[in-house]
This record gives sequence, structure tokens and C-alpha cells, in this order.
Amino acid sequence: MSETFKYKVRDRSGAVLEGELDAENVSVVAARLRQEGYIPIEIDRKGSGGLQADISIPGITDRIKLKDLAVFSRQFATMINSGLSLIRALGILAEQTENKQLAKVIGEVRQDIETGTGLSAALAKHPKVFNDLYVSMVKAGESGGVLDGVLLRLADTIESQVALRQKVKSAMTYPVMAMSLILLITAAMLIFIVPMFENLYASLGGTLPLPTRVLMKVSEFITGIGGLFLFAALVGGIIFLVKWNKTENGRRVLDRVKLKIPIFGQVVHKTALARFARTLSVLLRSGVPILEALDIVGDTVNNCVVREAVEDVKLAVKRGDSLARPLTEHDVFPPMVVQMMAVGEETGALDTMLEKIAIFYEGEVEALVQALTSLIEPLLILVMGLAVGGMLIALYMPMFNIINLIQ
Repeated sequence: MSETFKYKVRDRSGAVLEGELDAENVSVVAARLRQEGYIPIEIDRKGSGGLQADISIPGITDRIKLKDLAVFSRQFATMINSGLSLIRALGILAEQTENKQLAKVIGEVRQDIETGTGLSAALAKHPKVFNDLYVSMVKAGESGGVLDGVLLRLADTIESQVALRQKVKSAMTYPVMAMSLILLITAAMLIFIVPMFENLYASLGGTLPLPTRVLMKVSEFITGIGGLFLFAALVGGIIFLVKWNKTENGRRVLDRVKLKIPIFGQVVHKTALARFARTLSVLLRSGVPILEALDIVGDTVNNCVVREAVEDVKLAVKRGDSLARPLTEHDVFPPMVVQMMAVGEETGALDTMLEKIAIFYEGEVEALVQALTSLIEPLLILVMGLAVGGMLIALYMPMFNIINLIQ
């Protein structure tokens, strides 16, 4: 069954034309237009702008995940290795990619290449999708004639980043959710349960035990104007931290604090080291110049402390120094990392040594996450028991006194 499609194309002279065409699906329309010598820009079902139109929510529906980018890179490498031209490979990927936003970007990259732009330059026009690491590696792959190999390496790197990010998220998400639940239960008891007992004990008269009186005062504070001030201070503090984190000084201070947090700081530290080693290894192996590689690594480690150390290394390398020696001046890099990098420089296998460092620290992160999960679960159960149990005991202590008086 054929449908009517509206299309927008570019002819050989570069002019944009619009029209309609009846066909079975979008692929058939695109094929016909190409046969006629046109370059498809946009193809939509006629009437799709009504209730059936796709709902686009900025930041949600148009989000391109790292996993999508890894799949694209692997498929792109396979097509190039099979002998397909860049334009044809990108055309196929634009049609079959499920993520609409990524498909749109791929289509735009294809159009730029058709006009004579290089692949790396075309990718650089979309920095939100293809970062400096991606563009630099593709550029090195183009100049070295090993684009398919570089793309496969990129896919492996992105997949490693996704796996590492998932491990860190699993370490952070559980305690945050559990603590939120504990705070929610505590707040609900203070707001709804404690006032009921307060009214009951007020009608009975007498002096309440100290823990009960303290609990009643806390409940009065939370349910009164004090609770509003507390909530406003909490929201204001979060907004301040978010905005402060966007400033250079704020980011530097918060990144240092993250590294010093007990247990969790080790996860952040080892994740940054793994990302540093993995990224630098891939860049050097792909043929990216050392100074350019250090620039990219500094931007991708996502930690100001490590980034400042990398900047010092870059300045030292410019002066003719080695890569490993300046790292000894920064505590964020353990002696093992420095020594392995020094050996790698001496033997001419720095990329291999960096890869081994990355594998080691990725394993360390995984082990820490498992240890955290097994340690935090009983601790959170204990905290919940103490919080809820302590409140219940404080509430029922006057009941015990009443029973003793009756006896």
C-alpha cells in the first residue's frame, strides 16, 4: 500500500527543491530521488505534522547516548572495511539508525562530505555528538589510511566508557536512593504520626520522658515555619552548589573534595585514572600527536585535579621533558602509574603500558563497587532501624509509664 511523502532535496547545482511522491516507504522514496540525481535532505509522510507527529522533548527524545555512538562507529567501520564509499556508508547508516537525532546528524555529515568537506571536518561541526577525542582520532585515521581500524578502536573505547560509567552509577545510585527513602520515612513520621501522639499525650497530662519531648519539639519545628526555612535552605544550597560547580574555582574545590570522601573518593579517583590512561592510550595508538593528545585527555578526564596535572605535563613535554617525570609532582598519580609510564617511554610501548593501567584501574573500580554494595546495604539497614526504631521507642515510652501506673 503506497503513501504520499513530502520531500526536500538538493540538486546537482546545490539548490533545494521540495515536492511530493507516492511510494511504499521512506527507503523507496530516497532510492527514487537518488536515481533522479537528487540528494535527499528530508522525507516525511504527508500529514504527519498533525496528531500523529512525533513528540520531541529537548534533552530527552533528542538525546544521543554513548551506546548509540558506539554502534554507529562499529557499523561504519565494518562498511568502510567492506569497500563502501563514505557517502554510501553514511547514507545507509542515516536510514537504519534508530535514534532519530543521530540519524539527522549522520545525514548532515553526509551532505557536507558530498560538498567536498573531509570526514573529520564534517564531524567537528557537531561537537555535542562527536567530541574532540572522536574528531582527532578520525582525523588521524584519515591521514594514516586506517579509518576502519580507528573507528573500531573508538567503538571499543566508547563501550569501555559506558561500562565504567555504569559501574560508578551502580555504586552511587543505591546509597542515594536508600538514604532518600530513609529521609522520606522519617519526614512522614515527623509530619503525620508524631502530631497524633502529641495530641493524645496532651489530653492525658503529666510529664513526658525526655526522648519523647525532644521528638515532639523536632516535629513541631518540621511542621511549622522552621520546616519551610529548612526546605528553602536545602533547595537554595543545592542551587548554589550546582551553579558554583559551573565556575572554575567551584569545580576545582568540589573535585578535590570528591577525591577525599571516604571510600567513594577512591571510586572517583580510580575512575579518573582509568579514563586518563584509556584515552591517552587510544589517542597515541591512533597516531595523534602527543601534545594534541594531552589537550584532549585534559578535557575528557572530567576532574580538575587530574586535568591540572595533565596541563603541567604538557608544558613539561613542550620543554623537552619526558611524559612520566612531571607526574611525580602530583599526588593524584600513584607511583605505580608513573613507573609504568616511564618504562613504556623507555621501551617505546607507552600505549601498551597505558592500556594495562586502564585495565587495572577499571578492574579496581569494579572490585570497589562490589565491596561498596556489600558494605553499604547492612549499614543502611542499620541506619534505617536506628532512625525508625528510635522514633517508635520515643513515641511509646509514655505508654509504658501509663501501664506501670495502672498496675
